[in-house]
Amino acid sequence: MPEASNRLVVARPPQEVFAFLADARNDRQWRSGVVEIEQQSPTRYRQVVAGPGGRHIDADIEITDSEPPSQIAFRTVAGPVRPTGRYELLEVDGGTEVVFTLAVELRGPKRLMGPIVRRTMQREVAQLSELKRVLEDQRPG
Repeated sequence: MPEASNRLVVARPPQEVFAFLADARNDRQWRSGVVEIEQQSPTRYRQVVAGPGGRHIDADIEITDSEPPSQIAFRTVAGPVRPTGRYELLEVDGGTEVVFTLAVELRGPKRLMGPIVRRTMQREVAQLSELKRVLEDQRPG
């Protein structure tokens, strides 16, 4: 089962980091692969991501758990690969430690995609540095 995880500290309180991540429409500000995203219901977002060769891939997400201000879990409900993800937020001196984890179970012929999927997920969680930049560049309040 391919998995990827990354962690870093953002110099913002957990409540602010949680509020930003809880609205997946903010993903376009820090996740470079998100082409478009729109909220369809309180827990579901229609999302299109950049795929191989520049083609667009549906990758709708659904929030499956939300515990302010400490965690958000989601699952991908459209697209060829449907990972689950989690943001865990922990207050630390001077900010919030953010842990971003993705995992997916590949079955049948899709198991052959494991190395490619793992690399894609590693690139995705590595974008936490961009989340940090975006949140720390915003004015407080």
